[in-house]
Amino acid sequence: MTDETRALTEPTFADLTTLRVGGSIDTYIEATSEDELVEAVRAADDADRPLLVMGSGSNMLVADEGFGGVVVRDVRTGIHLDSADACGGANIVVPAGHTMDDVVVAAIAHGWVGVEALSGIPGTVGAAPVQNIGAYGQEVSGVVASVRVWDRGESRTRTLSLVELGFGYRTSMLKQSTQVHEVGPGETRDPRAPWYPTPRYVVLEVTFQFRLGTLSAPIGYPELARRLGVEVGARVESAAVREAVLELRGAKGMLLDDPAAPDHDRWSAGSFFTNPVIPAELAGELPAGAPRYPVRSALPESTTGPSLGAVDESLVKTSAAWLIERAGFSKGYGIDGPGSPATVSTRHTLALTNRGSATAMDIVRLAREIRDGVVHTFGIELVPEPVLVGGML
Repeated sequence: MTDETRALTEPTFADLTTLRVGGSIDTYIEATSEDELVEAVRAADDADRPLLVMGSGSNMLVADEGFGGVVVRDVRTGIHLDSADACGGANIVVPAGHTMDDVVVAAIAHGWVGVEALSGIPGTVGAAPVQNIGAYGQEVSGVVASVRVWDRGESRTRTLSLVELGFGYRTSMLKQSTQVHEVGPGETRDPRAPWYPTPRYVVLEVTFQFRLGTLSAPIGYPELARRLGVEVGARVESAAVREAVLELRGAKGMLLDDPAAPDHDRWSAGSFFTNPVIPAELAGELPAGAPRYPVRSALPESTTGPSLGAVDESLVKTSAAWLIERAGFSKGYGIDGPGSPATVSTRHTLALTNRGSATAMDIVRLAREIRDGVVHTFGIELVPEPVLVGGML
């Protein structure tokens, strides 16, 4: 490891994550260059040490016991404009450590279209394609051209195309590479995958491709359309979309906390469960009032400008928040009552929050109770969205 790579021992996961829970870190490294990042990853793998590469810690729940391995935090920043013209649009290259919302701000300022509805989502550029982040009818897969990665399996850099990335609802080939495994003799790591908790493919940088313009991509989410006073599918000024999205997210406590004015509804990992995508036949068995949304391909139908993906008629997406509430878990619910250290947010049913003194196990207990309650009521098992490190639901 180079002298320039900073190896620190002070932080805990409670310091580094938006849930503000989690134990100690055996070895902590902040990588300020690509060479440092790759070297830290390779050194950990060569030594057969557990490895966790992280960004802002906004989509992560780590056990109270901490992590007995190497944590590498990518702190690189910068936006490089590769090309921009009326025909090809704008192509930018951004390192994985850069804050994703800063990319959204830059896109709106420069007339790059396609990420305006992602405003306010915490996290870094590196995490965005892994999770295929999305909100209010828009997903990052609609503007990703390619992702350059460090392949831990082959110890080399690779550039993955849009097709190779295999985007789906809150997933990608990158995310799935954490989970694919064969259990071998004497397996000692978490049985979910040999690479766990970091994918085989570590994101180094992302190339985005945007259409140029001041009008947004088509508005794909009814709640956002209502706030803007337009029909679904309409386009409006991108800046207006950002303003509306930030208002909606703020009202739900789904923005980063302001240290000057702490808000425990924002001490969360955002949406803790993904919205279930279920067969159309199963959706037909839900109560009449259950939300039903079309499931679209992560890839846009058109390659000449922003468009919504094709609808898959065999699948239906329903609302995890609706299921949770109808299963008896209202806003503010806590296992031990209103004073519980971990509760459902008082403003948004999908967020599980730390009220100031919660442990990781408090969050896990609450998540388990909600998951099991929804299974009992509706026969649908909710899937957690955050990366779970050292603990399982």
